[in-house]
Amino acid sequence: MFRFVIGKLFYSLLVLWGVATLVFVLFNAVGGNAADMSLGQRSDMSSQEAVNKEFGLNKPPAVRYLLYLNDLSILSFYSNENEAHGLKILPIGSSGIYLKAPYLRRSFQSRRPVSEIIAEGMKGTIVLAAAAMLLASLLGIGFGMVAALFKGRWQDRAIMLVSTLGISMPSFFAAVLIAWLFGYLLQSYTGLNMTGSLMDYSFENGEHIAWKNLILPALTLGIRPLAVIVQLTRSSLLDVLQQDYIRTARAKGLSEWTVLFKHALRNALNPVITAVSGWFASLMAGAFFVEYVFNWKGIGKTTVEALEKNDLPVLMGSVLTVAMFFVVINIVVDMAYKWLDPRVT
Repeated sequence: MFRFVIGKLFYSLLVLWGVATLVFVLFNAVGGNAADMSLGQRSDMSSQEAVNKEFGLNKPPAVRYLLYLNDLSILSFYSNENEAHGLKILPIGSSGIYLKAPYLRRSFQSRRPVSEIIAEGMKGTIVLAAAAMLLASLLGIGFGMVAALFKGRWQDRAIMLVSTLGISMPSFFAAVLIAWLFGYLLQSYTGLNMTGSLMDYSFENGEHIAWKNLILPALTLGIRPLAVIVQLTRSSLLDVLQQDYIRTARAKGLSEWTVLFKHALRNALNPVITAVSGWFASLMAGAFFVEYVFNWKGIGKTTVEALEKNDLPVLMGSVLTVAMFFVVINIVVDMAYKWLDPRVT
């Protein structure tokens, strides 16, 4: 198990290094001017030179790349204590090796630390993804059970038709359709808004949590995993219901509900749990479109806004954060597989 974990961690570090390298090359090749982003109309030659020096843009690309990796590493070398981040664990003259969290630089626009900007957005995305996955899991398992119990009947055909449509519907199209239908056309009946974030403001209540703004984006983001879970639950449950131990349970005179919930469903949910763990990470990608359409404050909206403003540090930090999120989820899932089945390599 120890060698398995070490191998996965090493592979994950290689993946993150590859992503960081690709992000640096792409965004710096087509990137904007930090001085223009920071100074705007106040830009002059001396001010531009000062800003470029501050952000390290006056150095050759290879040097900037090494400095970028140094900032991202949890063990970093800094020659200037004023520029260092974290705890010095190995003094080397006036320089030293520092233990720290990955440093994502500062925004060209607001000059705030990128980590603070991403942390604010990540809260909204995690809430949205968790709500979407919870909704997809509960409805998906429920409808999948109904489809399996009524195999071949109209209930089964209707549920499978809707789930097929859900899988084939792109996230951005579903977001626009649901926002227009429930947030505009039927707004007088639903009471839901086309746009809105978790934290809202009103003159009566001030800043408060608006849970109703979560409904439409969570429904939109959860459509595709819901459709997948419906089909997985149905096929897995139909397979389990044909097993010998299910026939034995029925022969003992157990009620159909006891056979279904106590014996069949527990074993049928194994592939569903696997799908849920994988889809939770995948929801990060779909959240980009959904957050932008519904004006939901999350990592997706933060990334799109940084792209529009050409704010490269925020853009690069957002991409790396999403990549790290995928890697962490995959490591957790792989370790769970290894724990459940030691034969996994």
